[in-house]
Amino acid sequence: MTKWVYSFGGSANEGGAGMRDLLGGKGANLAEMAAIGLPVPPGFTITTEVCTAFYDNGRAYPEDLRTQVAAALAGIEGALDLRFGDPAAPLLVSVRSGARVSMPGMMDTVLNLGLNDETVEGLAANSGDARFAWDSYRRFIQMYGSVVLGVSHHRFEDLIEETKRGAGVQDDTQLTDQDWRDVVTGYKEIVQRETGAPFPMDPHEQLWGAIGAVFGSWMNPRANTYRRLHDIPASWGTAVNVQAMVFGNMGQDCATGVCFTRDPSTGENVFYGEYLINAQGEDVVAGIRTPQPMSQQRAREGELSMERALPEAYAELLSVRDILERHYRDMQDIEFTVQNNRLYMLQTRTGKRTAAAALRIAIAMAEEGLISHEAAIRRVPPSSLDQLLHPTLDPNAPRTMLSRGLPASPGAAAGAIVFSAEEVEIRAARGEDVILVRIETSPEDVHGMHAARGVLTTRGGMTSHAAVVARGMGRVCVAGAGGIHVDYKAKTLSVGATVLHEGEWITLDGGTGEVFAGRVATIEPTLSGDFSTLMGWADNVRRMKIRANAETPEDAQTARHFGAEGIGLCRTEHMFFAPDRIGFVRQMIMAGDAATRVRAIDALLPFQRQDFQDLFRIMAGLPVTIRLLDPPLHEFLPHGEAELAEVAAAMGESLEAVAMRKAALSESNPMLGHRGCRLGLTYPELYAMQTRAIIEAAIAVSAETGQAVVPEIMIPLVGMESELRRTRTIVEQAATEVLAATGATLEYSIGTMIELPRAALTADKIAQQADFFSFGTNDLTQTTFGFSRDDVGTFLPFYLEHDLIPRDPFISIDQEGVGQLVSLGAEKGRSVKPGLKLGVCGEHGGDPASIGFFETVGLDYVSCSPFRVPIARLAAAQAALAAREALAPAAQVR
Repeated sequence: MTKWVYSFGGSANEGGAGMRDLLGGKGANLAEMAAIGLPVPPGFTITTEVCTAFYDNGRAYPEDLRTQVAAALAGIEGALDLRFGDPAAPLLVSVRSGARVSMPGMMDTVLNLGLNDETVEGLAANSGDARFAWDSYRRFIQMYGSVVLGVSHHRFEDLIEETKRGAGVQDDTQLTDQDWRDVVTGYKEIVQRETGAPFPMDPHEQLWGAIGAVFGSWMNPRANTYRRLHDIPASWGTAVNVQAMVFGNMGQDCATGVCFTRDPSTGENVFYGEYLINAQGEDVVAGIRTPQPMSQQRAREGELSMERALPEAYAELLSVRDILERHYRDMQDIEFTVQNNRLYMLQTRTGKRTAAAALRIAIAMAEEGLISHEAAIRRVPPSSLDQLLHPTLDPNAPRTMLSRGLPASPGAAAGAIVFSAEEVEIRAARGEDVILVRIETSPEDVHGMHAARGVLTTRGGMTSHAAVVARGMGRVCVAGAGGIHVDYKAKTLSVGATVLHEGEWITLDGGTGEVFAGRVATIEPTLSGDFSTLMGWADNVRRMKIRANAETPEDAQTARHFGAEGIGLCRTEHMFFAPDRIGFVRQMIMAGDAATRVRAIDALLPFQRQDFQDLFRIMAGLPVTIRLLDPPLHEFLPHGEAELAEVAAAMGESLEAVAMRKAALSESNPMLGHRGCRLGLTYPELYAMQTRAIIEAAIAVSAETGQAVVPEIMIPLVGMESELRRTRTIVEQAATEVLAATGATLEYSIGTMIELPRAALTADKIAQQADFFSFGTNDLTQTTFGFSRDDVGTFLPFYLEHDLIPRDPFISIDQEGVGQLVSLGAEKGRSVKPGLKLGVCGEHGGDPASIGFFETVGLDYVSCSPFRVPIARLAAAQAALAAREALAPAAQVR
């Protein structure tokens, strides 16, 4: 027989902290606290497996569940000498959810269950306090009516407010037992009117109604949203915890509260929390009454601390705080109740905290000897480091939200609305804060994106051009804000009836995707010594190297500042869109003969050489992987008659001839067209020029600094061995000519980006021509799924909401499909060249979950946006520890 119910507290304690998957976090920790001798009211947990069975079987329970619940309920009765539904000695219970990971406030709870018109009189007689009993009864009807019966919460609150006005009082605590009797009568009338049925008086019917409501809340909209945001599988389910009630609302020697064993905002080792005298748990979090501080040290004038009001219970709670921290070896979030000066523990769980607090707590606990350095590394979520690297909105600042898009690049920025990259540059040069607002960005907007404080687009996804470039620059970005309409001609941004003009201010929160009207105050980040300490510990255990995607000196400097060990992707196409270069690029593409093309390419050589010299100097001997030109051709073509005329004049040709040439070059699907190595093969002079610039720059910087410069030249979009063989010949010939002319010696390598399924499938052949592979997982995801990363925002939210796909594959790598191509490509490549260097340079290189996968594949490095370098360093360390434990599960890190 399957065991569906586990008891805790009292004489039976059947669970423990190691059973979180089965009992949920709350149930496992209640059993654990009881096992180590803390005062936990007895109860039982219905397992998460019941939740799974409940949904798999049309919301029906397993056959023997009711029998097991009845037996566990009898155990609570025996432990307390109370009986469920007995008016003479009534047992009341709470019914709470408990998923395996904390989902605060997402699911439903019912307190004081078991009260009816008879048991309330027994509760009043046994407690000697009729007011307390009737207050508990009204609370139960209100909570059960709302959670289980679906009656609007405000209908109950309206009646309480009306009762307080009639009694001439301000607070709930000032109402008498007769007031609460009247409220209960009114509540039952509300339930009858709203549901068409009387409020249930049978405690067993109440119990199963509440259990069903908790299981039902696992799939409510707010829980579904929370799971989606935090990547929690729906298949995990929730447990249900039924626990004997203890009462914080029985008088002045009773209280309830929520506290943290350390400050969750700063990580300071101080007891932090709030409590209320003569209250139940929901009063603390509902905002109905103002909670009071725990310690006297934090009490302000007029506040009564628990330390002063209930000194014995407070002293015991301090002892419990120490016991829990030492037992769990982590900061704990505690819920407690004091009944007649006696302390009861209702919950402990790992406390949520800010990134700064997580760092401080992890370092402090390691230095206190509570945890190891390895445990400290695992304790900090890598993605949370974004909070430390970018400005954030002041949580206390007023704000008016306009719309919401995708949180494409973290941080917060406020500035004047500007609709063109050129105008952004002009205003930024005057010292103004500006936000670039575009329907979608293109490479021609890069200079404006760099000058802007933030970028807002109404189209595009998390790996759209705007998102990728903004992350690389460390610029705040909200992408795909489809609720916003941009009118370039009128220079307006509108949301419904709200219209903002160019020059008016907006604020972007790149961490949430929210867009606010006006200026919202921000808080600048501060990197503490704890950050450097943790990064040092992480670097000592990780295996993979961490490089950065960077092509400007600013990006490269940022990457070095954050600990990058080289550049894993320099996108040379971004270098060509500067105003002093784009004309030569267009002349090259539009040239009708080889001589004109060569003249334009030669004009670009000095620019490219200087670009690479800047990067080589900053990287100071570290590897720099330079990807030769790879944009869709249409991005370089002149737009509009003015640009066409400019190109025609420079080339000495007629406007009509140049227009015809442009029309001939247009493509139906440019992302799958004349780009990457295809461009290098048809315009070999271009790749030859870039190679000359790379080799000349490397020779110059090596001579200047005395440090070896080892450039890695990467051929993009190779799908066949023949393409790489031909382009490699072009590169080697150009490099040989430079070395012969200068008499210098230089080590360099030539590799390719694996970004097409065919390249991964034939990687053993391609590897014969390659010194290294770098997996371009952005394009590999596009070409594997057949998704356009710029257009996926129109349907991907539907896919995610309806569980058609577990997560955005452009954010976290699709291990089942795209990941298998990476694994296959790595295996095939190394079957030919065992020492083949393997890296990844797509956006997945900065995603912690993807980094964990790349560790299992055995890649040598990941490359990511400069501001994600610390995240990747920590994630790579955690991945290395996980791999180590997988090989030796008995030697797990605590």
